Amino acid sequence: MVQIGKQDGATTLILNRPKQRNALDAGVIDGLIQAINEAEADNETRCLVIRGAGGNFCAGRDLTRAAPRDLASSLAQDETWTKVNRLLHTMSKPTVAVVEGYAVAGGFTLAMICDFVLAEEEAQFGALEMRRGFPAAINTPVLSQLVGPRLALEFLMFGDLIPARRLYEVGLINRLVEGAEALSQVAQQFVGNLVALDRDAVRMTKEAHRAARNMPLLDALEMGKLGNALIAASGRMDEAMQGYADSKNT
Repeated sequence: MVQIGKQDGATTLILNRPKQRNALDAGVIDGLIQAINEAEADNETRCLVIRGAGGNFCAGRDLTRAAPRDLASSLAQDETWTKVNRLLHTMSKPTVAVVEGYAVAGGFTLAMICDFVLAEEEAQFGALEMRRGFPAAINTPVLSQLVGPRLALEFLMFGDLIPARRLYEVGLINRLVEGAEALSQVAQQFVGNLVALDRDAVRMTKEAHRAARNMPLLDALEMGKLGNALIAASGRMDEAMQGYADSKNT
């Protein structure tokens, strides 16, 4: 259901249900939870990559499986999916979605909750739940925080397929390339650059970025000041300055 590969400091999770466009069933969701937790705890993992098999990223929930008919069962099922998003959002290591084909419904959420999105030009995204007559309940907070109120509401309300180019133009995709081969090459370089960064600096940057999105600017500036003071007190600032000086002298 979820294939795991490790190479050069990166752990790659491949959603492997190509005939179902990598739709999310209980097995895939449980596999994601386990794999994300393992990657977080693994000291060798510096970056987490998520992609899909067979030319598609993810078609969202597997609607061929019977849905729970009572509140308690529905909440239990949604808790596992919410947990995937929570783990990715709070992960201390960079997360990268590499998207080909369809990334719709829950697949749209899965891509957007990652720190970075790399996509092929022909990829298509969308919160398609509205087409079936129900709201994209978990997609809503993710998109609302990332996109802003007006554009997010349009995406959520109409449930249209959104070309990757449009998401790139509004800043929701970091790299947009033509062809699967080019996407793999760009992903390898992008992930390699992330892996090469200082582990602690990456963690602190992610924590500050996440916190700053939910606080007033003045409070965020104070948090940044405290962060700099902690770095200086740890001696890491001196190390960085010495490293810079050494590089200038070589």
